[in-house]
Amino acid sequence: MASTNNGSNKGMVPEARAAMDRFKMEAAAEVGVDLKEGYNGDLTSRQAGSVGGQMVKRMIESYEKDMAARG
Repeated sequence: MASTNNGSNKGMVPEARAAMDRFKMEAAAEVGVDLKEGYNGDLTSRQAGSVGGQMVKRMIESYEKDMAARG
């Protein structure tokens, strides 16, 4: 059977990975979560969810802004 994507970012372009890491750090700072480079397994589910939620919120805002600019 063919292998499936297990959700890891191993195939991600290095520049994209760096941009995503910066984005994640910015989102963490916005919600007051002390995110470190590397392992962050000590975060609570609430903290991790706050960071992910902030990232989604910013992506939606960016999409809406882009759509409004297109007319």
